[in-house]
Amino acid sequence: MHKNSLSLLLLALLLTYNTNNAVAQKKSKNRIKVENLDHFRVSPKLVVGIVVDQMRYDYLTRFWNHYGDDGFKRLVNEGFNCKNNHFNYAPTSTGPGHTSVYTGTTPSIHGIIGNNWYDKKTDQEVYCASDDTFASVGTTSDAGKMSPHRMTVTTVTDQLRLHNQMRSKTIAIALKDRGAVLPGGHTANAAYWYHGMDEGNWISSTFYMNELPKWVIDFNTSNTAESYNKPWTTLKDINTYLESGLDNNNYEGLFTGQTTPTFPHDLPGLWSSNGKYDIIKATPYGNSITADFAIAALDGEDLGADTITDFLAISFSSTDYVGHKYGVNSKEIQDTYVRLDVDLARLFKALDKKVGENEYTVFLTADHGAVHVPAYLKDQKIPAGYMDGEELVTKFQEFLKYKYGTTDLVKNTSNYQMFLDHDVIKNLDLQIGEVQSDIAQELLNYKDIDKVYTAQQMWQNEYTRGIPYILQKGYNQKRSGDILMVLKPGTISYSPTGSSHGSPQIYDTHVPLLFYGKGIRKGSTTMRTEIPDIAPTISTLLGIAFPNGSTGTPITKVLK
Repeated sequence: MHKNSLSLLLLALLLTYNTNNAVAQKKSKNRIKVENLDHFRVSPKLVVGIVVDQMRYDYLTRFWNHYGDDGFKRLVNEGFNCKNNHFNYAPTSTGPGHTSVYTGTTPSIHGIIGNNWYDKKTDQEVYCASDDTFASVGTTSDAGKMSPHRMTVTTVTDQLRLHNQMRSKTIAIALKDRGAVLPGGHTANAAYWYHGMDEGNWISSTFYMNELPKWVIDFNTSNTAESYNKPWTTLKDINTYLESGLDNNNYEGLFTGQTTPTFPHDLPGLWSSNGKYDIIKATPYGNSITADFAIAALDGEDLGADTITDFLAISFSSTDYVGHKYGVNSKEIQDTYVRLDVDLARLFKALDKKVGENEYTVFLTADHGAVHVPAYLKDQKIPAGYMDGEELVTKFQEFLKYKYGTTDLVKNTSNYQMFLDHDVIKNLDLQIGEVQSDIAQELLNYKDIDKVYTAQQMWQNEYTRGIPYILQKGYNQKRSGDILMVLKPGTISYSPTGSSHGSPQIYDTHVPLLFYGKGIRKGSTTMRTEIPDIAPTISTLLGIAFPNGSTGTPITKVLK
């Protein structure tokens, strides 16, 4: 009797264990299934990448009280703000900047070492997006002969399309061709950029299409561009723009035909003498027409219409044109950002309506910062100035003749790099490393130059911080020069009016990085982040492979 009871008890326990185990396994399978579904629900219908050309980080804080609730403040208050975000390479310019944002790496890997650079193979200057093997679409000019062929790696936009068997759609838009071509990657469905002059149209390249789609043709014929041929006045009372300098000063450039750089700027009166439709680019209206076109693209390209994630890459370029002409402390730059804030609010409202609130993800950053006008800094008793190029060239040529008997050793100087003629050096029975070192030592004696590094140093060392780290990340073994020069802080090679960029100094590297929308946490960080971190962060959000040259790291604090 006891044995039978014990057997029955063991049988009951066994059945209970098997039943519970089966239930547990079923729950586990269901949980995995639910977790998988939750993962797919995190993927947004649309990713919107926004690059604001020449946006310093402090434009967020300086002009904060003038922004509305639905533009920059929406991104900051409801999204994630990386306050200590930097470019980790130089030169800091538009082509490399846009490429680094979307490839998750630096010019040392992706190959876009400048907007233009000296090509050592062809012995001529090349442009980062030019490609004569393709034709213009939407214009009879050569302005559309572009492609991303000089970019040697993939972008996050490429990886998204590859991940979804090309069912995702990528559309890239900018006033500047390079601001659209490079973010769009090698597989973009379309990249569109603005051609001014007598046309004022959005155009493309046969790399993407043979003719413009109907919605673009309709936009070009809608007189939208013509509507911006109007005076540029401040959006708000100019007397409330206390965060910028005097309206009339000696630090700002002029449109042809102007006598003072002051508001209002009479675009209709200046139209013919300033490239007609081109003048729009150097006003905040260039950003407005970019927003108009991007909003039209949402419907025209049917973006974010299904569960397969699409990508819209937008670059607002007018901020750069205005900064170059008027400088970072001008009433014009302040008004441009106040107006851009309104354009961003319009864009976000259109995204809410078309794609749905919390169904899209946005990141906003810049392609570089900018320096205060050195003439202004000097007047404030801050060390600054302009490189005397003629004096430097004269003195350096005298050195070459004295040291080597010829000036033929140098083939090109551009982007603060010097390219030497290795054949000439070899024929003189000289060692390239010794020549590089001797020239570097000579250049260090010049008053405007702060630091000099050689290609041999870039090859032989691995720098982890400071200026040499930034230079090394921008140094491409196949494309960069033999000598890398850094000007003193606050010193630039530029006109005495307006701001510029390109250096490894912090005013050129510190730029905003904001994330907002689906899959993004609310919050902020003062932890250092770097531009190449953006693409891996978005890739992680989407669950796709990183761009194939990526060297950045996902910013985990950003992601839910």
